[in-house]
Amino acid sequence: MFTILALCTGNATRSILAEAIVNRDGSDRVCAFSAGSNPIGVVHPAAAILFERRGIALNGYRSKSWAEFAAPGAPEINLIITLCPAVAREAAPRWPGRPLRTHWPIDDPATAPPDQIDLAFQLAYHQLSARINRFLALPVERMSRSDLSRELLQISRG
Repeated sequence: MFTILALCTGNATRSILAEAIVNRDGSDRVCAFSAGSNPIGVVHPAAAILFERRGIALNGYRSKSWAEFAAPGAPEINLIITLCPAVAREAAPRWPGRPLRTHWPIDDPATAPPDQIDLAFQLAYHQLSARINRFLALPVERMSRSDLSRELLQISRG
């Protein structure tokens, strides 16, 4: 099983959305986790509403520290996806395995004005879904690290 760790600073919006999309669309090939360098401890309420609209069960999704994935016994991660510039610049823990890294910048929907929050979350969901499904269309199990790195760069560019 190919594993992904989606990272944002607060682990309440973008990374949680990415985790849910991968776990819904990845079938038995790919699974995802999410974490933050400074987690706020809760899933953003607008993300929970979006999950409900999309038929994604919220159980199991929680805001958590990236330290959980660097601790002994943590799952081996194949790919780290950073979704915000702040977390991409931070000194990350040492992850089990030799994960590839990619940066897929997505604007934080939680910072949208209150009257545009729903639209901002929908936009982030669609942007993430498009990138994730481009990734899921790849034969990652048979690709070399260099070929996969090249594809991840193309996906990050849109």
